[in-house]
Amino acid sequence: MPELPEVEAARRAVEEHCLGKKIKKAIIANDTKVIDSVSASDFEAALLGKTLISAHRKGKNLWLRLDSPPFPSFQFGMSGAIYIKGVAVTKYKRSAVNDTDEWPSKYSKFFIELDDGLELSFTDKRRFAKVRLLKDPAAVPPISELGPDALLEPMTVDEFTESLSKKKIAIKALLLDQSYIAGIGNWIADEVLYQARIHPLQSSASMSKENSATLHKCIKEVIQYAVRVDADSSRFPLEWIFHFRWDKKPGKVNGKKIDFINAGGRTTAYVPELQKLSGNQAAKVAAEPRKKTSKRKSGGNDDTDELSNEEEKIVETDQLKKGPKPRGRGKKPPMIRKSDDSDDNDAGDDNSDDDEVQKKTMKKITTKQAKAEKASKKKVQSSQNRKKPNKAK
Repeated sequence: MPELPEVEAARRAVEEHCLGKKIKKAIIANDTKVIDSVSASDFEAALLGKTLISAHRKGKNLWLRLDSPPFPSFQFGMSGAIYIKGVAVTKYKRSAVNDTDEWPSKYSKFFIELDDGLELSFTDKRRFAKVRLLKDPAAVPPISELGPDALLEPMTVDEFTESLSKKKIAIKALLLDQSYIAGIGNWIADEVLYQARIHPLQSSASMSKENSATLHKCIKEVIQYAVRVDADSSRFPLEWIFHFRWDKKPGKVNGKKIDFINAGGRTTAYVPELQKLSGNQAAKVAAEPRKKTSKRKSGGNDDTDELSNEEEKIVETDQLKKGPKPRGRGKKPPMIRKSDDSDDNDAGDDNSDDDEVQKKTMKKITTKQAKAEKASKKKVQSSQNRKKPNKAK
């Protein structure tokens, strides 16, 4: 999903090209999943004739301040994006709208034309975004519930180290928690952990002061660099794992093999040779035999180790903290989405992540239900057989 650098690039584009201009036309999509708690007609009426005063961002949320409230607010979700006609705005790597598509896009949820003819559109193909009309966006959820912005309100290294010492969850899951630090999503978390040489499943509280300081430095450097180049991934350093982490394809970064695991409920790219569990977690992994996977049917040389039992336990524990799976017949599992998060959700950055988790959850529940029904039928049949009277000879 779009993360802090992509949303900041959108904010800067709006700031540079749209401020001081009056809205003369507005088209809001009749999509109640995305347009939250306001009708399209009321939204349009609230925008017409208003002047854009400023553009603000916190974490992965953007809002526009007009000359009078209410103000439009955008929670980007998995594929939300800001487009300005005739202006090059950095697009998220998996943006659904291309330059050659119709304008405004059929996926447009929010469209305005300004008094000088400039046109702006917020699009969302996957419909996980939220567009709201609020009197004070920063004072209400989800923005009011966010932690410090990773770019604008960074913790000091001492504050960061101290906060980690109190968190027992896996570091990747913690970095994705928008109430802890706002703006870090799946690709940034993978990148900073790779650069800091920290295993995504390492318990936050078990990290050394040195590792904590290194991670703090990497978060600052990665975010500042990405923002500096307007989130244009073609300008990211070639040695970043970013370039090799997409679609879970086997590959190498700087000559080291990339592997994929689940951490924080999200598909996670890491380099086992460089990112190793430490402390008690490392000892437990070392004490257990590792299982070998068979080579891929495609014939690739991908006979890498699977997760050890200890690593699997860490993943399961991390997933359990998100809440129990639904039980009982006829109940559908909830969509695994965190406030933008999880926007959070993620689904992630790797767009199909939540879909995959959802399918696996459904499969497990269906299997359990089938087994339960089969056992129930056997029990009923057995009871009926016992009740049948013996025939007289």
